[in-house]
Amino acid sequence: MLFTSPVFLFLFLPVVLTAYYLSPPSWRNTLLLSASLLFYAWGEVFYTFALLFSVLVNHFLGLRLGQVAPARRRLLLGLGIGFNLALLGWFKYANFIVANINTVLLDTGLATLSWRTVHLPLGISFFTFQALSYLIDIYRQDVKPQTRWTETALYITLFPQLIAGPIVRYHDIARQLLQRSVNSALFLSGCRRFIIGLAKKILLANTLGHTADQIFTQAPEQLGAAEAWLGVICYTLQIYFDFSAYSDMAIGLGRMFGFRFLENFNYPYIARSVQAFWRRWHMSLSSWFRDYLYIPLGGSRCAPWRVYFNLLLVFLLCGFWHGASWNFIVWGAWHGIFLALERTRFGTALTSLWRPLQHFYTLLVVMLGWVFFRAEDLSHATAYLQAMSRFGQDTAAALYYLSTGLSVTLLTAVMLSIPLYRTLTARFQPVLEHTPSGYCAVHILAYGGLLGLSLLNIAANTYDPFIYFRF
Repeated sequence: MLFTSPVFLFLFLPVVLTAYYLSPPSWRNTLLLSASLLFYAWGEVFYTFALLFSVLVNHFLGLRLGQVAPARRRLLLGLGIGFNLALLGWFKYANFIVANINTVLLDTGLATLSWRTVHLPLGISFFTFQALSYLIDIYRQDVKPQTRWTETALYITLFPQLIAGPIVRYHDIARQLLQRSVNSALFLSGCRRFIIGLAKKILLANTLGHTADQIFTQAPEQLGAAEAWLGVICYTLQIYFDFSAYSDMAIGLGRMFGFRFLENFNYPYIARSVQAFWRRWHMSLSSWFRDYLYIPLGGSRCAPWRVYFNLLLVFLLCGFWHGASWNFIVWGAWHGIFLALERTRFGTALTSLWRPLQHFYTLLVVMLGWVFFRAEDLSHATAYLQAMSRFGQDTAAALYYLSTGLSVTLLTAVMLSIPLYRTLTARFQPVLEHTPSGYCAVHILAYGGLLGLSLLNIAANTYDPFIYFRF
């Protein structure tokens, strides 16, 4: 059940919101937990038990971390990290490991391993990282462990961010789990944020994704440079508007229930370096790796060679976190290499360039990386990169896609990927606020129109991909 599905929009969400606000405050966490488990079980019936098992183990470990002597806390944390990584490794990486072992065995003429494919539960990367955050924050004594199982379970399973993020850190939400309030302003801001996310997903990401899928599913040998570049541009915008849309909807849903989640995107495509890109892209993930892995490894407070090693290791793991595929490992290494390069004289030279050239460099690095992220395997990625270099070939196919209305969507997406709307809103909001009736009318028309267009597209189209199934 996705946020964009009619079942969620017209049945699940209205029923849960109504029940939540009619319930006494003491019942609301239990109600939200039940709704979250139902939401997950809708698509993962059996694997809901795996989710509950993870919650139970992490709740018990969290309690023990708050009780044992300091000498035993490190051992207990190690057990907790080992458990969560083992759970993630089994469900997400076992197939990948066995497939690579069998490739080696096949090449050497030995018998391959018989293997029954392990199913990948939805959102396991997100809720595992949240469980790790819970244990590490308790170990560091940033927060106290939850004494009630329901609160621990609600933190890990809360449905707005369960299957597509953002990754909510435990210390950012611990107090809200026990005490929160909702007023009309917060609820309405949540509705507006949800509508924005829904429109970004349905009107922009899906339209761009349809073209990207059409181009990426063709044999790369048949693509000219114009068509290949169009596919990458569409995917570059699709993944931003798709992922940021889910984050917007999660933040909006959280506000409707009194939670305040941190922002996850901040116009990443205006960055002038790969470092700046990662300070703006999927900020909940990049800050998670920074605080729980990069800094404990020594961060930037060590010899230059060690800093480069730390960056490369962190982004190799970041790539592997995204999916069990060599493509993701290469994508992570690609970003790690440029992050390391930007800490050398190359970075110094980069900052002296004309600003548009800095933007061009960053977008080029990011877009070339997205080829590995989107392609089916490494051979597909390398063949697609070759297609992007075949300039001078027929451009009729690219012009055909642009003539079907895609050009309007592309232009809109580009304008919304920069802070143009935020700048205009800040400029005209004081004027509108002097006329409250006009201000209210503008909001009703704008958000009502976006919601109406989104719902019409949901009713008319069946193309609604969930591109995080591999996460």
